[in-house]
Amino acid sequence: MVDLLVLGAGMAGCAAAVRAAQQGASVLLAEKTAGVGGSAAYAGFLWSAPTAEIMLRENPDADPALSLRLVEDYDRSVEWLRGLGVEVGPAVQVLSFGRGRAFDSASFFLTAERALRDAPGCELLLGARTERLLIEHGAVLGAVLRCADGGLREVRARWTLVATGGFGGDPDLRAELIHPHARDLPLRANRGSNGDGLRLAQSAGAASSPRGAGFYGHLIPSRIAYDDPLGFVSLTFYHSEHGVLLNLDGRRFVDETVGDHISPMHLLEQREPRALLIYDQHVHEAWMMQPYVEGTETVDKFRLAYRQGARCAVAEDLEEFAALPEDWGYPGEAVLASLQSFNEQCQAGRPDPDRRHDGRPLTEPPYYVIEVVPAITFSFGGVRIDAGARVLDERGVAIPGLIAAGADTGGVFVRAYAGGIANALVFGLRAADTALERAAVQV
Repeated sequence: MVDLLVLGAGMAGCAAAVRAAQQGASVLLAEKTAGVGGSAAYAGFLWSAPTAEIMLRENPDADPALSLRLVEDYDRSVEWLRGLGVEVGPAVQVLSFGRGRAFDSASFFLTAERALRDAPGCELLLGARTERLLIEHGAVLGAVLRCADGGLREVRARWTLVATGGFGGDPDLRAELIHPHARDLPLRANRGSNGDGLRLAQSAGAASSPRGAGFYGHLIPSRIAYDDPLGFVSLTFYHSEHGVLLNLDGRRFVDETVGDHISPMHLLEQREPRALLIYDQHVHEAWMMQPYVEGTETVDKFRLAYRQGARCAVAEDLEEFAALPEDWGYPGEAVLASLQSFNEQCQAGRPDPDRRHDGRPLTEPPYYVIEVVPAITFSFGGVRIDAGARVLDERGVAIPGLIAAGADTGGVFVRAYAGGIANALVFGLRAADTALERAAVQV
């Protein structure tokens, strides 16, 4: 019997396991892949909304108890990381509303792995898949694991945490819970996050958040093969929020300025989930060739995409858009008309759709055009939890012995976003606190 069984060794799982181990609890951390880190191994920024008011404004449809917990626990979670010896940078602005800090994710996961291997009564088990939860009289009492050698191992636990990274890697769940077009989304994350936690929790009677909550992702060039998750980062067109997005009919369909992380959800709902991103030389120099977040490196992503065979071109004037290549599938005359209309609307101060943050027209040639598609990092929908990370059933009652954190959970974000790594860290620590509180009572 262990105090805490953690299923998944990403940010949420490692944070919970280490925090529990620090308090003297017995912990078993099981990860189905060969190493710790999950999708967070590719991340390096810890950010969220700085105040409750801003979080509610930017993320109005979320469960307020969960999204506000993220704001309230952010600072103490950062200090906990620093207490481990992990380097965390100074606060800088993220997007138009957030605050965030760069952190050394590699250092965190190395520290977590070492802490669990050294702590008495704790174990890190890699290559272990969860076959099923142990459920008795409605309570979760651990799980049965399929170990790397093929053998089964029954682990009984006072608390079981599901933290497997969401269902972004499962095409069927994406199509069912996000949008039919989501089935074919490129995955800019760990391929092992394929809904294990959601299915396990549902087997114990857990409720899930409503469909259509959306996903966190970005726009990437079409027609490029992505074999390395790091390749997605170097070809993510964050600066799309300063350009224009035109759908297959040559029409604008979203306020691009809300963010490159929001546009993918709207693009997914178009006739086909692909669009032309068009911007001028001013955007290229002032935004694409500048750090998206202070302190990060810049790269000419347009040039990089061109070299890798993306569908892209440079036009010396707007009129050239009327002659778009026929095999691209976009009506050139409609594209030109939309660009001309956009510039006229911006000059009149009335772009349609509106531009909340950047109403500047595109008037400085040359003009860059590249076809982009949405790519998913992680899903927003998932298991319902309370602010203590307890998993809830359909009645809203906590299921004894079961907690969840990170992308396995739903309700923290609904078609909005304010920091996935922070979400995983905050609720991973909160899940450990819930488990330790209960363990202390039992002792």
